[in-house]
Amino acid sequence: MFNTFLHVLGGTGFTFLMTILGAAVVFFFRGAIEERMNRAFLGFASGVMIAASVWSLLIPSIEQSGEQGMLPWLPPAAGFAAGGVFLYLVDKMLPWFHADYKGKKAGTKLLVLAVIVHNIPEGMAVGLGFVLAGQHVGETGYLAAAIGLAVGIGIQNFPEGAAISLPVRQSGASVWKAFFMGCVSGAVEPAAGILVFFTASIAAQLMPWLLAFAAGAMIYVVADELIPQAQPDESSNAGTISVMTGFLIMMVLDVALG
Repeated sequence: MFNTFLHVLGGTGFTFLMTILGAAVVFFFRGAIEERMNRAFLGFASGVMIAASVWSLLIPSIEQSGEQGMLPWLPPAAGFAAGGVFLYLVDKMLPWFHADYKGKKAGTKLLVLAVIVHNIPEGMAVGLGFVLAGQHVGETGYLAAAIGLAVGIGIQNFPEGAAISLPVRQSGASVWKAFFMGCVSGAVEPAAGILVFFTASIAAQLMPWLLAFAAGAMIYVVADELIPQAQPDESSNAGTISVMTGFLIMMVLDVALG
């Protein structure tokens, strides 16, 4: 049991470390970020989040729903809608999101929250993988699958960390605060993994709903905040190109490492 706990900590700790390394990209941009480059960063973040929502969240939600004997479309659809409604209510009803923060600053807070919501089921998935491996000692396939999942999610977390810290930096935060916010977005993964260790049976049943909920939250932020800021007018297509680039990179990572 203790060895399984250590494996859970190691797997989710690795995914958290990769988020930290991604967030550290902000240190290469200490000065003010030029507007065209900022649009590119926001577009890249949008593409990464759209691809992650599809391949890391919605497709696994569909697959796990079918495996649990539910209608394959029901948990993904309901969870996705709930995630979008949740972020909408946060955006409209919690005044601290907008108090003293206008425009880009309010949007970056929603971005951080959306990625935190997205990382919770990812941390749970990694934790559950190692719990299953601990329950099937001697069957190396389970451990290999858990390690593969942790490595895959970890590599995907690198661009996600940058997708948080760079927009936060551009919103006016200090470079250290931007780095810290990027790190915070990934800190929930070890916590979620530990939670699964103690509640594995319940967590497994909720995973299809949680994955889709996270996808809905992320897509809300992309559509409401990131893409409008990445492409505010027709003077430049840097934002559009970066959305395509971020989506392509994340899609390849998800499919190749999935």
